[in-house]
Amino acid sequence: QVQLVESGGGLVQPGGSLRLYCAASGIIFSANDMGWYRQAPGMQRELVARITVGSTTNYVDSVKGRFTISRDNAKNTVYLQMNSLKPEDTAVYYCNSQMKIGFISSEYWGQGIQVTVSA
Repeated sequence: QVQLVESGGGLVQPGGSLRLYCAASGIIFSANDMGWYRQAPGMQRELVARITVGSTTNYVDSVKGRFTISRDNAKNTVYLQMNSLKPEDTAVYYCNSQMKIGFISSEYWGQGIQVTVSA
């Protein structure tokens, strides 16, 4: 059974920091590209940050320089360090895994975790 379990969300003041964690089980973690997406009320889900199996990273422009994605294959965990948080970062954040090897592909989602940036 595949599980992606997010933790570390919550309420933080503008300018503050949070670190999100996504613990994966039931997948070959090192063979998966991992990502963080977010969805604000009334908005479409958007990719925030992605890290490939080779640890190449990419970010949406709005978080560049503030957020950092990283992974620990030994712990089957992907992280999202969020600094200088803004109210517009408020959203439900979702962990995502994607694997494509030849004709075999898979994609899984976590249940989501709330991040609220407010004074």
